Amino acid sequence: MQKMAVEGNCGNFGDLESFHSFAPAMEEQDLIKDKILRGAEELFLKYGVRSVSMDDIARHLSISKKTIYQYFVDKDEIVTQVTQGHLTMTKTGFDALTGASKNALDELMRIQMYMKKNMQDLNPSLLFDLKKYHPKAWTLWMEHKNKDIRESVVRNLKQGMEEGLYRTNLNPEILATLRIESIQWLYDGVIVPNEKFKMVDIQVQMLDHFMYGLLTEKGRKLYEKYKQEPINLELIPHNI
Repeated sequence: MQKMAVEGNCGNFGDLESFHSFAPAMEEQDLIKDKILRGAEELFLKYGVRSVSMDDIARHLSISKKTIYQYFVDKDEIVTQVTQGHLTMTKTGFDALTGASKNALDELMRIQMYMKKNMQDLNPSLLFDLKKYHPKAWTLWMEHKNKDIRESVVRNLKQGMEEGLYRTNLNPEILATLRIESIQWLYDGVIVPNEKFKMVDIQVQMLDHFMYGLLTEKGRKLYEKYKQEPINLELIPHNI
């Protein structure tokens, strides 16, 4: 009687055999959902968000649009979940870069190589599309920018000052704001026409210009040395 009561309260999950019969189906659903999110992300990064429709996602994945709607209410939900997943991977990846770095300069060089590796085909309209058409996803990006990225830049600046690589009269909070906003200006097309220059080349030039304003003589010599030494790309996360 006690066993029956437990099974009655827990439904099929009270029976170990029944639970295992559900597990493969649940796992398959998770795989399909993940496949949809990954496929959508590939299209968003390449073409921007606004120009990609649910039909485009379905064709890209060779599935029906009806299947997509079984897992997501609408495109906005897909955009929000893709953004959340991408930002989580980005934070994890940058934490890994920080952990592998020998000093503040080494960390920035690794970040620069990551940018060159993963931004070649990134559509510059991506953030603009989020801001204008997907407020939930835009809020996630702003929270990530204003907390995770800002804290990372401020920490790097303070570390570089302690290591004698950056000038000691810097204001980390002000410079962090300048660095972060300049990155977004590029996505917004404020700095230079995106159709004239490759985004990744502009980002590298911006970082280079930013760096020379920070460095002590010791830091400048080390920076010049690092620029001549190739970094092992295998240590840099892909598509973080």
